[in-house]
Amino acid sequence: MSKLLKAAQAGTVESSDILIRLIPGDAGSGIQVELVSPTMQQYGKHINNLITTTLVSLGIDDVQVNATDRGALDCTIKARVITALQRAGE
Repeated sequence: MSKLLKAAQAGTVESSDILIRLIPGDAGSGIQVELVSPTMQQYGKHINNLITTTLVSLGIDDVQVNATDRGALDCTIKARVITALQRAGE
């Protein structure tokens, strides 16, 4: 797995959740994460690393991620990334 077939999303913008949107990237573009979160100062780097690590562990190389966090736990973030990947055809 290294390429998404189509754009997909998972999650909501409700409290304690995260909305993950995955958009296929051009070959060689890498993983680009754009994160919006009210906890950006405290947890922004951790959330970004968690999203990136999850994608890398699943073999995804080139993708643009738009994430809108509302205080989601790590397990929720990983689940949303995995679900969005499944919906994208990977």
